[in-house]
Amino acid sequence: MLARLRQDAMIVAPTGIRVLVATKPVDFRKGMDGLAAYVQEAFKANPFSGVIYVFRAKRADRVKLLFWDQTGLVLVTKRLEDARFRWPAIQDGVTRLSPAQLSALLEGLDWARVDARRVVRPTATQ
Repeated sequence: MLARLRQDAMIVAPTGIRVLVATKPVDFRKGMDGLAAYVQEAFKANPFSGVIYVFRAKRADRVKLLFWDQTGLVLVTKRLEDARFRWPAIQDGVTRLSPAQLSALLEGLDWARVDARRVVRPTATQ
């Protein structure tokens, strides 16, 4: 699902995958089972649905991704050394990001400046 090509390559999510960011910080001592339970309880969602769930720590320098890749539950953790991630405002609920915005977030960039253009699906060929 997520690919890492080389040590200096970006983490890239496939186009069309849903990405949901938990806007409230979570306890970063939680592992994959604790975060999966959090998804079920707090969001009434299925952590095994293929959606990428993104979690932040109180300090804005750490992020965790949780997703099901059809073979098992995957937990990815990243810490920025001399910077902070750009996060949505802290509130209850989730914010949806595009895969391109997720890549920008993980690089420490301002994901809100990434314009995810949506076009209407054609109904017929020309």
